[in-house]
Amino acid sequence: QIQLVESGGGLVQAGGSLRLSCAASGRTVTTYGMGWFRQAPGKEREFVAAINRSGGTTYDTDSVKGRFTISRDNAKNTVSLQMNNLKPEDTAVYYCAARLFGSSWSPGGMHFWGTGTLVTVSS
Repeated sequence: QIQLVESGGGLVQAGGSLRLSCAASGRTVTTYGMGWFRQAPGKEREFVAAINRSGGTTYDTDSVKGRFTISRDNAKNTVSLQMNNLKPEDTAVYYCAARLFGSSWSPGGMHFWGTGTLVTVSS
């Protein structure tokens, strides 16, 4: 099975940028649909962005459209989330996840999870 480790979180001012990285081991990311999720304090975990197994299609939630971009580096076996124009409401723990089968990008549809990286956006 695949193991996932996120990195790149931190404290940034509103309007700033961060790039999150998800390093995979054990299996290649091309075997899975890969997604980023986030969970803010007191809230449920929610979908942020995803890339399908072929790497040809990406998806993102409305609140991050035009600001966040998901990408995959097959050679490095990583998935990244470039986050621009960050807002205080983007503050959350961000998780990388892998989907082995199925079509749902909901948290319940994912099969493997990293432990998360904290992103804090100050106003």
